[in-house]
Amino acid sequence: MNIIVQEVQKGTGALKVMVKDSIDIQGIKTMVGSKALMHGQAATANADVVDRILAGDCQIIAKTNLHELAFGITGINQVFGTAINPKYPELIPGGSSSGSAAAVAAGLADFTLGTDTGGSIRMPAACCGVYGLKPTFGRISRQGVHPAGSSLDCVGPFANSVEMIESAMQIIDPTFHMHIELAQAPKLAWLNIAADSVIIDTIQSYLAQASLTASPVAVEGFDVAFEAGMQIINYENWQAYGELTQTGLLGADVNGRLLKAAQTTLAQVKQAEQVKAHFAAEIDALLAQYDALILPTLPQLPPKVIDAENTVAFLNLTGLVRPFNLSGHPAISVPLETEQGLPVGLQIVAKWNADEYLCAIAKYIVKAAQ
Repeated sequence: MNIIVQEVQKGTGALKVMVKDSIDIQGIKTMVGSKALMHGQAATANADVVDRILAGDCQIIAKTNLHELAFGITGINQVFGTAINPKYPELIPGGSSSGSAAAVAAGLADFTLGTDTGGSIRMPAACCGVYGLKPTFGRISRQGVHPAGSSLDCVGPFANSVEMIESAMQIIDPTFHMHIELAQAPKLAWLNIAADSVIIDTIQSYLAQASLTASPVAVEGFDVAFEAGMQIINYENWQAYGELTQTGLLGADVNGRLLKAAQTTLAQVKQAEQVKAHFAAEIDALLAQYDALILPTLPQLPPKVIDAENTVAFLNLTGLVRPFNLSGHPAISVPLETEQGLPVGLQIVAKWNADEYLCAIAKYIVKAAQ
């Protein structure tokens, strides 16, 4: 199914885990989905999160496929093959953590790890119909995760339930302690954003089914935050991988995006950092009034694989997820379906370091809608 890059046998625990191939496992090459890195040296040490998984009741059974260099949103990979979306085979699996989301959707693992710099956990979670959590920035160690120099990237889990997301977080984050179940409905704010009517209608119907209401709110700097996040990602990815454009071994889409990223200036990055501070403060102010913000994960239905070869044409798909990489707030994608059985993600955002509370809110909403 093109989900697995390499089979692994590490640990003897009961939980089966797969790890995105941008995360180091000692003795195994970290190829980040790229032919340009296939002949590098094997990792000399485990990433911190790998050590924590092996110290838990887990067995790592495979490394998972991804969009090349984790620099794309479709999950299409011409080198290792594109991971098939198990529940929706015609649709993209989403990127960049495509294989990790697909593995959980296919029931191949209890949980998997992905990384999320601009939506790369939440987007494939929405595409593949599973749960995906982007933790608070900096909460999970990135030691041994590629690219090393990222100021927005987060390691996080995929699973088929919020409960398994919580179990995964307890393993990879020693500071994570499960929140008690909520006794009453959380106070929710509906973030007014642009999305296709089928997406909004599906989420509103789900909330009505759960007998939940959400107050409409606006965030002035949302679109600017999306652009600022893109500037930072472009600049940092060029620093990390720019030299690979000289090898002739990169896929055309990633090579083109990197060359365009080379044009990003330090002055643009500094301006983006100012946007970051303002946007984070704006979200903090809202979350001082509400328990969580809710909005779609994706603004439209995932495209078909045959229509999605050009990553740049679909960058708008990250329009609702990337801003929360800039602000650093924890965000989870909950899988929903339209009346026609197509995937929709409900995104829930909570305060900084309120990852436990975020999971409790997600559990409350899911249970109330059943």
